[in-house]
Amino acid sequence: MKDNVDFIIVGSGSAGSVVASRLSENSENKVAVIEVGGSDMSPLIQMPAALSYPMNMRKYDWGYKSEPEEHLGGRRLATPRGKVLGGSSSINGMIYVRGHPKDFDGWNKLGAHGWSYSDVLPYFKRLESWSPSGGSVDKSWRGTSGPLKVQQADPENPLFKAFLEAGKEAGFELSEDYNGEKQEGFSVFDQTIFSGERFSAAKAYLKPALRSRGNIKLLHGQVTRVIIEKGIAKGVEYVKAGRKHIIWASQEVILSASSINSPFILMHSGVGPTDHLSKFGIETVCDLPGVGSNLQDHLELYIQQECKKPISLYKYWNPFSKALIGIKWLIFRTGIGASNQFEAGAFLRSAAGVPYPDIQFHFLPIAIRYDGSLAKGHGFQVHVGPMRSKSRGTVRLKNSDPLSTPEIKFNYMSHESDWEDFRKSIRLVREIFSQKAFDPYRGEEVQPGANVTSDKALNNFIKENVESAYHPCGTCKMGKTNDPMAVVDSECRVLGVGNLRVVDSSIFPTITNGNINAPTIMVGEKASDHILGKNPLPKLNVLPWENKRWKKSNK
Repeated sequence: MKDNVDFIIVGSGSAGSVVASRLSENSENKVAVIEVGGSDMSPLIQMPAALSYPMNMRKYDWGYKSEPEEHLGGRRLATPRGKVLGGSSSINGMIYVRGHPKDFDGWNKLGAHGWSYSDVLPYFKRLESWSPSGGSVDKSWRGTSGPLKVQQADPENPLFKAFLEAGKEAGFELSEDYNGEKQEGFSVFDQTIFSGERFSAAKAYLKPALRSRGNIKLLHGQVTRVIIEKGIAKGVEYVKAGRKHIIWASQEVILSASSINSPFILMHSGVGPTDHLSKFGIETVCDLPGVGSNLQDHLELYIQQECKKPISLYKYWNPFSKALIGIKWLIFRTGIGASNQFEAGAFLRSAAGVPYPDIQFHFLPIAIRYDGSLAKGHGFQVHVGPMRSKSRGTVRLKNSDPLSTPEIKFNYMSHESDWEDFRKSIRLVREIFSQKAFDPYRGEEVQPGANVTSDKALNNFIKENVESAYHPCGTCKMGKTNDPMAVVDSECRVLGVGNLRVVDSSIFPTITNGNINAPTIMVGEKASDHILGKNPLPKLNVLPWENKRWKKSNK
């Protein structure tokens, strides 16, 4: 196992854990997983309510930041990526969103053949073990026996009820299951939480495989390059404790290192745009201009409101209450600590003529930022942002050192439509907060402030306050073999290099609606069948719900 295996998987995250598990189901396959990070057993990872801690700790996060963003006044935005067993599924917000069916139909049209919604739905069902909070919810669109535990939230705080009721009062749709037939509308969220703990991809897939199978091994180290000989991937070089090691793969190397690190490793391996690699003296093995291009993300704003009643989570924001929450969670795995507190949200259309949702809401019964900074007093907020920005960025090298950090430029807000979409988003949140359901609770608007109403004032607020929702993807785009910017084909094989695949959110041709953990796990499931030479699961030709009023109204 130490020097020669059949398959090498780089990264133990949302896709890598899946691929490792599925490939090792065949006892004849020797599988090695290489992960630079360490254990995920910290309570700060496992306790859902502690989610803001690991993504701000260098022990568990790569600590990446974007380059100064031209359209955001030169601000550098945090770009957390998991550096721990389970990858980003061990530091994310645990919100489970498949995406909209039209996202995947769009992939298929763009050249990712075999990735339409009818193709990927069977894989979503295969990966899930879904537990709805209500007995009447239609389960036919969902999986109930897969490896990944997914629970539907059961909100108790009255502010969640007010949020859902306000959506109804404003004339928007309600959805019993936004991951099922109908994404559009207000809904309670699905969470990757089970028995009060975070349920990461490592917990669902990799750890059970490591415990029960002798043909899979976990190695620790940072991969510096793929070893490619005569156009064929033969193995990888990695560094552990300052020493270089090489491990060989008789069948394939699979990069599942994230949409930031997978293109970074490819370029240091000589796979990427020749003109860029030559600047750093890296010999081109395969000229692929698309490597590191097509970078996409979701941005979001926090729209914050004072709460007139002392019912928000602010009442727990003191050392004594935090200690009690922690003790209760440690002993019983229950209470406030057992939820990520993202228990309701919405997918809405910004305007008439938009055929399916293009804005996402996350509701939170406290006014707080991801870094833990708190608005004064009781409050509530919506995280809101457009889903389908036209802006595209890049991941590039800064130098020839594979142990250095990549240059990340998202080119955020580079289209005028981005600004228009955000202004619509802010005004939609205000419409929701103005509904009768919030009358008993609504105080002054904290952010952006009631006086911030003009397009110019809103643009200034957006420029100064918009943040990443931490959904980077697209940097090794899947597409047709004659697409000059495609990096992998429809079976995730790197174009022009044998025995090498990329299997993670890098391959998304376009970003999906909502948080990207679920579709990344799905990519791992579907790619595993391609790697094993299995026939894809049979299509499920179903018709998702469509709003018949979409041409005339956004409600």
